[in-house]
Amino acid sequence: MPDPQPTNWAAGRYEAVAEQIAVIAREVVTAADRLQPLRGTALVDLACGTGSAALAAADTGARVTGVDLTAELIAIAKTRPGADTVQWVVADAAHTGLPTSGFDTVVSNMGIIFVEPTSLIAEVVRLLAPGGLFAFSTWVRDEAGSPFFTPIVETLGRPPASAYSPDQWGDREIVQSRLAAQFDQVHIETDSHTWRFDSVESAVRFIADESPMHVDLLSRLDETTRARLLDAFTAALRAQADGEGRVAFGAPYAVVSARRKA
Repeated sequence: MPDPQPTNWAAGRYEAVAEQIAVIAREVVTAADRLQPLRGTALVDLACGTGSAALAAADTGARVTGVDLTAELIAIAKTRPGADTVQWVVADAAHTGLPTSGFDTVVSNMGIIFVEPTSLIAEVVRLLAPGGLFAFSTWVRDEAGSPFFTPIVETLGRPPASAYSPDQWGDREIVQSRLAAQFDQVHIETDSHTWRFDSVESAVRFIADESPMHVDLLSRLDETTRARLLDAFTAALRAQADGEGRVAFGAPYAVVSARRKA
């Protein structure tokens, strides 16, 4: 398996991923709004991608800033309806350069989970005013396996152990330990997201041409290994198809909310 390295989020078409998970972005914003009404407050969406959570927050009447390290994704976000109500910033989610205690709420939809957690939490604490809210979504490890990821392990082997991984944020004990020093009122709500595709072929195209993490990984393989991995994805997705060839499968996730200690 190739050496682990940061994903090129400009690879493929992240907007295709964002469209699939936009419903979760709205859940994150709703969770924050339920705890503390967002209208008129300052909110920042970290690792915002193409801006689904930022735009959902703007719809509540919040004053929104969207931050992402990938300029290409910010450029797409700026073209979306309502984008002129959001301030868009190209910056690292762990080193934004935004004002200290400048925000009442920090949100993220499947974004901050890819950022080194110690520096990320330090930046969230710095950005939030005392008593401010932190709400985000995270994938939860699926012990049954996923057609998006199991074929990678089966074809390339398990990646080397690393200090952190995105799905660690889906572990309740890890979340509690990471947030305990600076946050209280930690709430974790779990659910399952259904990925849907019209056919096995469209699902494979999503992996090969659109999903940045898959496109990036495939680009680093030799042709023979790339073909083997795509065959493995095809077989895994075919197993999820119904009698009419449509593909649907669940992916567990969590929405986490917490309040910064005063």
